[in-house]
Amino acid sequence: MDLTIAICTYNGETRLPRVLNRLCDSRQHTPESISWELLIIDNCSTDATTEVARGYCDRLPLRIVSETQPGLAFARQRAIEAAQGELVGFLDDDNLPDDDWISQAVAFGQQHPQIGAYGSRILPDYSIEPPPNFDRIAPFLAITDRGSEPRRYPPEKRLLPPGAGLVVRRQAWLTSVPQRLTLVGRTTDLALASEDLEALVYLQRQGWDIWYAPQLRVHHLIPPWRLQADYLYTLMRGIGLSRYRTRMLSFSPLLRPLALLAYSLNDTRRILRHLLRYRTQLREDIVAQAELRFYIACLTSPLFFWKQPQSPKTPPDTQKT
Repeated sequence: MDLTIAICTYNGETRLPRVLNRLCDSRQHTPESISWELLIIDNCSTDATTEVARGYCDRLPLRIVSETQPGLAFARQRAIEAAQGELVGFLDDDNLPDDDWISQAVAFGQQHPQIGAYGSRILPDYSIEPPPNFDRIAPFLAITDRGSEPRRYPPEKRLLPPGAGLVVRRQAWLTSVPQRLTLVGRTTDLALASEDLEALVYLQRQGWDIWYAPQLRVHHLIPPWRLQADYLYTLMRGIGLSRYRTRMLSFSPLLRPLALLAYSLNDTRRILRHLLRYRTQLREDIVAQAELRFYIACLTSPLFFWKQPQSPKTPPDTQKT
């Protein structure tokens, strides 16, 4: 099979119909020569998510899979294991792909067999006007528009695509990414994130290229509550706290102390520069306040991980064999 589309969802009964209706439309625009399936990964839902998904079984090549461990990382791993496609494309339950997303995803993967994963061009669909200067933090909400030309993500740049709209080569994931990641997703009030970045770093370490593929277009629905201060502050802090893991994973154990020192100095510099630049605006400027919380969380991220009862002081290098 060419492609498995996986939608990992938790209590998605009200969100799923819109993306499933879009995929029904996409089916009409997908060549019959492309074989594909759709997996709904129900990640501990307590609502009617499964019943809503079943209502589309006669309109889509759909299977429903349950993952009982809460966390997006577990749901994505379950999708990889259950998938029948050579490629696995991840859509969130608030992502609306263009009608040609399926055909573009398959074509890009077949044309570039050396690429282990590639991210979509993700455009925002705001339900209300975002705060001023929101573009500075929009990428943290998986909004990714890097232009109209495909490009490689160089490992030395420490920049990678989000999991929304991501397509991965299934065999590359199975041979490169551990079955259990350290970052599992936003399962607590801390909203610890970046499980998608951790998986992609593992792919890069095994020599797989990661690319940006703008011909794959996805529209990300942003409801009002995701533009409110409380949500943005929690989001930015959670992403910042995850940085120790995603940063250190790129370095050998021998180099990690030096890398940690360099990152700590840079985080301190960013905090001081931010305070000087926005010192008179922080109380009213949601975006500036969110950025500050991110920088502080990046700086304190090592302490956060060292305090975890089952978290080693240096990220493990164990690979799945």
